[in-house]
Amino acid sequence: MSAALHALAEAAGLCRHWDDVAGVARTVDDQDLRTILQAMDLPAATTAQCIESRRRLDAATGLPPLLTAEAGGDLPLPGGAGHRLCLEAEDGHRVEAVVDARGVLRAPAQPGDWRFEHAGRTHTLAVAPLRCFGVSDAVDAAAPRAWGVGVQVHATRHDGDGGLGDAAGVADWAQRVAAAGGDALALSPVHAARPVSGVRSPYAPSDRRFFEPTYAAPALVLDRTFVDATCGGLDDPCAEAELIDWEPAVALRWARLRALYAARAHLPEPVQADLAAFERDGGDALAAFARHAAADHGDDDAGLHRFAQWLAARSWTRVQADARARGMALGLIADVAVGFDPNGAEAAAAPDAVLRGLELGAPPDAFNAAGQTWGVGGFDPAGLRRTGFAPVRALLRATMCNRGGVRIDHILGLLRLWLVPRGAPSSAGAYLRAPLHDLLNLVALESWRQRCIVIGEDLGVVPPGLRETLARRGVMGIDVLAFTRDADGAFLPPHRWRREAVATTTTHDLPTLVGWSRGRDLDWRARLEGTDAATLAGQRDARAADVRALDAASAAAIGETGPAAWMAFVAASPSPLALLPAEDALGLPEQPNLPGTVDTHPNWRRRLPRDADPAPALTAFAAARALPT
Repeated sequence: MSAALHALAEAAGLCRHWDDVAGVARTVDDQDLRTILQAMDLPAATTAQCIESRRRLDAATGLPPLLTAEAGGDLPLPGGAGHRLCLEAEDGHRVEAVVDARGVLRAPAQPGDWRFEHAGRTHTLAVAPLRCFGVSDAVDAAAPRAWGVGVQVHATRHDGDGGLGDAAGVADWAQRVAAAGGDALALSPVHAARPVSGVRSPYAPSDRRFFEPTYAAPALVLDRTFVDATCGGLDDPCAEAELIDWEPAVALRWARLRALYAARAHLPEPVQADLAAFERDGGDALAAFARHAAADHGDDDAGLHRFAQWLAARSWTRVQADARARGMALGLIADVAVGFDPNGAEAAAAPDAVLRGLELGAPPDAFNAAGQTWGVGGFDPAGLRRTGFAPVRALLRATMCNRGGVRIDHILGLLRLWLVPRGAPSSAGAYLRAPLHDLLNLVALESWRQRCIVIGEDLGVVPPGLRETLARRGVMGIDVLAFTRDADGAFLPPHRWRREAVATTTTHDLPTLVGWSRGRDLDWRARLEGTDAATLAGQRDARAADVRALDAASAAAIGETGPAAWMAFVAASPSPLALLPAEDALGLPEQPNLPGTVDTHPNWRRRLPRDADPAPALTAFAAARALPT
């Protein structure tokens, strides 16, 4: 039984063995394997079931509808030795190619989609550039020293925002960053969400291909007088609160969107024509999303959701155009969440490629000793191959369009995903191998088509060699100050930071510089987890030692200490792009999210203070980036 089970798991792409964050070898329990395989529609309760499920897997082999290759690289074509193929590019250009005696085809040197016939079927060969579009390409410099700011969209403010940040609040930050000479503004995810109940996490969207309408800024798209007249009286008396009250804030935004939609007939003719063109260009995908959103929100009119998508899309287009016009080389950097709500529109759009009954997560690591389950679904690698990677290509087109860059959350998922049966603890999970080579090729190809840099969040349990592979393909990693250390735990001086990674002081899941120096995260954990006084004292002593160690490294590198100096310490790295989170630019002590908590910490609720001025920190950060490494 075990031999048949293990053979099936291997054929299905599940990894029985893996190494944890401490390098300790781990083995997945057989019962956990059976549960995961069953969710993948591969019954494995008995030897006979294992054999039959394996037979079905083997019968599904064959040349898939889409293959990928690097420009000029080798492409194995099993059973094709000696065949002569005619490959046709998107522009109609044709080349003849011969599959050699090894069964290998040399891919064209020209990137793009190439069609060919094989065994009576039409296939697509996606030929990718050797690397992604990079910061050096965007700024036209061999050794770029670009910098920017990271902002949580919901946390921004502007007059009349109704208690929730949006594109207009982001536009204000883009002006500040541009004025200080910055090149980028990295955003939290702005994917379309399902109807909110309580706090809304930006990392559990309904559909990553579409925008969250409540982040639209109608006054950036429509005449402000028209917006004010139409939405008059729809104000929120709690707009100045420090914490977002999500349900009433979202309800207010939708009330404004419905009022504008009801008055759309009064829009100028060119604006109505632009709306019609947007709906036409959106095609079946937009129509299906709008129908799903309408049902999800209890509406009868999908037209409202097409209209809301138009307002959101045009809002972000306006912000990006303004950022670029102000001299920002990159402008907006989008954040692409790792997964989606299993009952959302994205899952409904690709039913043949979605993992059912399984959620994504992470095994225990340096960030979370208990591991994590994220409550979101993902794509089945086998389903992606069957569908010619259509869902991934649609996602890349949508999220890279009109953006200077994308941050791919949990880039480790391009190699393997930690799957957990829905409702089970993280420890009941296993890794599922993903088609890294194909996915990187599709990312690189779309990156150049859209002239969009790619950042991969490579934190956690990183398999050996993955960072090197990502760097070779032009996907930048992320170096975070707290974790950029040598084997002995000492903070690395700036000149030893990676040249193939974005440098940053912190992330949304980690303490701010001020908060870290004060041990605010330790206080929160102690309060929520009931840490005893002796343990907390030990944690505080260890943190104080870390602070002293960072101060020593900072003093040696730049001659100064403290949180302000630590920002300059990060800026001094040789990274082509350094990002300063808004919370650090403003010297705030609290972090946006505390992983492992839901209602006990105000996750995704903190708003940036209206009266704080980031200009001094931005100016200092820019000055540190201007110094030679």
